[in-house]
Formats: sequence, C-alpha cells, structure tokens
Amino acid sequence: MTAQPPPPGYPPQQPPAGQAPNNYLVWAILATLFCFPITGIVAIVKAASVNGLWTQGLHAEATAAAASARKWVIWSVVAWVVIVIIYAIIAIAARTTMMLLHTASPRSTAATNVLSVVTIERSF
Repeated sequence: MTAQPPPPGYPPQQPPAGQAPNNYLVWAILATLFCFPITGIVAIVKAASVNGLWTQGLHAEATAAAASARKWVIWSVVAWVVIVIIYAIIAIAARTTMMLLHTASPRSTAATNVLSVVTIERSF
C-alpha cells in the first residue's frame, strides 16, 4: 500500500522546521503546587498547548503560547513572594504589638486576686 495524497485544499503534511520552543510545563506545575495556584493553572493550560500548536505547523502561535506560559509562571512566583512579604509584615506587627501591650500595661493585682479567690472557692 502506498500513502494516499492529502485531499485537495489541504496543505501537505510536513514536519516542522527547527525545534519546538520550551513549553515551561514543569515550571508551570511547580508554580501551581508551591506558589500561587490560580495563575499556575493558567500557565499549565498555556504550556500544554505549545507542543500541539507546533506539530500543527502553527509556529507563531506555539511561540506565543510558550511566552505566555513563561509570563504566567513568573506572575505565580511574584504573587507568592508578595503574599509571603505581606504575611511576614503582619506577623511581625502583631508580635510587636503584643509585646508592647504586655510591657506597657501591667496586670492589676486586684483582678488577679479576685480570679484566684473564685478559682479556690470553686475547687471546694
């Protein structure tokens, strides 16, 4: 059997020239798992489409999808860094506030004595 020629109106099937661009799929998966899942999922979708577009002969679209996947991976990492910095600032501010409140207002001895008496009375 010989190979059938493509139907009229269809371009002949030729292998793509050159090498497919890096699809950043591994980076997209890592960004989804460890950084920011919302933008990481978008990066996975873009990265997964690169090889399919390349094999279809849509080289410009494959290159654009690879660049878009890279962009979304970077945004995932940036979002994670911003969230970590905001969390650190809030944690440091809360700890500092608690330390200041603890040292600025000593506990009243009268309130402590009343609580001790109530606790002793309940134990009998």
